[in-house]
Amino acid sequence: MRIVSGSLKGRRFSPPKSFNARPTTDFAKENLFNVLNNKIDFTAIKVLDLFGGTGSISYEFASRGSNEVTCVEQRYSHFRYIKKTVSELDLESSVKVIRGDAFKYVEKTPEKFDLIFADPPYDLAGAEKLPDLILEYHLLNEGGIFIFEHSGLVSFESHPNFIENRENGKVIFTFFRP
Repeated sequence: MRIVSGSLKGRRFSPPKSFNARPTTDFAKENLFNVLNNKIDFTAIKVLDLFGGTGSISYEFASRGSNEVTCVEQRYSHFRYIKKTVSELDLESSVKVIRGDAFKYVEKTPEKFDLIFADPPYDLAGAEKLPDLILEYHLLNEGGIFIFEHSGLVSFESHPNFIENRENGKVIFTFFRP
């Protein structure tokens, strides 16, 4: 895996083979960030990355100049890997890694964010409720964006806060605004 753009462009990181995650592909990640380049100023946003997995999305935001990135990951081995990689990439000042359940974090955090990205396991029970939870708990600042990565088995086009879908093969990024 690699960081596709920004100050760390081209830097590679390799999770162990035993890693149990479905990371966002470099192709899908590159397409997502090309869309975001036209929508946001990376240096001026506070980011929440739920279901951190390998930490790839958090590294991309930090590489592009986001100085306030929070990455939440429940599995201890994944959390430990992300912490190690953040240190190796010298991102400790911009990426905060939290070990915890993403749903509980959403319910309890007093923080607000400009951009929230969530990439739960596609078969995770209750994952389809995330857009409503993010909005119910008012985690987005005014004008903020929630991006939900999911498979094509679910559609959010009728959701009242739906903005758009971006499809990359079998991966769909759905955008929401409060």
